[in-house]
Amino acid sequence: MDLLALADFNLVARHGGFGKAARATGRPKATLSRRVAELEASLALRLFERGGRNLKLTEEGGALHERTSVLLTELDETAAMIASGAEKPRGRLKISAPLLFSQTAMGRIAAGFALKHPDVRLEITTEDRPVDMIEEGYDLVIRVNPDPDESLVGRAFLHDRLVVVASPDLPAPAVDVAVPGVVRGAGHRQVWDVMTANGPLAISIEPILALSSLIMVRDAVRAGVGAACLPISLVSHDLADGTLQHWGDIEGSDIALWALYPSRRLLSARVSAFLDFLKQAFPNGTPDELAVYIGS
Repeated sequence: MDLLALADFNLVARHGGFGKAARATGRPKATLSRRVAELEASLALRLFERGGRNLKLTEEGGALHERTSVLLTELDETAAMIASGAEKPRGRLKISAPLLFSQTAMGRIAAGFALKHPDVRLEITTEDRPVDMIEEGYDLVIRVNPDPDESLVGRAFLHDRLVVVASPDLPAPAVDVAVPGVVRGAGHRQVWDVMTANGPLAISIEPILALSSLIMVRDAVRAGVGAACLPISLVSHDLADGTLQHWGDIEGSDIALWALYPSRRLLSARVSAFLDFLKQAFPNGTPDELAVYIGS
């Protein structure tokens, strides 16, 4: 495949027409048209729907643009780094991160990274849903306990665990006695299996509040309305100053935050720099290190 023709195809696709691409870049319109025609001939595919005032990508053209535009950008950035003699991170870095981590730590992390690497245009979106990194153009995603995915590689950079906490004014849990609870999501009666200082205990919870955010859950528990199951990093300061009491640890509740990127891509300088920055922010990957961000 002719890379120059492929680059011209992506140029036309990005601008939405031969004339617009020619005016934006100063390239002759006839040259762009010829290059795209040659690419279509070599692939035996029609990449654009011609006719009318607007140029539209065909289904095949859209797939080719989606999957090659990022690769061409990486080639350009690699060439620029080699020419400058240094692998200085530059260009756009698009990251998807989960809600709670974004609310508690990502703002400060993003600011620190931007100050250290001013040539990187950092874009962070907050969402807990699974994303298609290739189709949606993400360079890196941060996820909690992700399912195995052969198309992604990465590392766990932070660990947490779940604990049951309550106001000191709430009576300690007893066997076969339901206690009022604040839960995330649907408010159905449930049982929390915890490990206490005296051994395992099944705590029966009668939800009186069902909230959509763990920050909201924590704030409600602080107000003394009931018990809750929360990451220890989110309540460690409350436990230390006695605002909340620790009823026990949820068994088998290890939480791991992973930074993931596509395995078929070369690790770009900007992704590598962000991974290094996460390592500096959380050198041991402990809940106490995350609690520093939450409590400051």
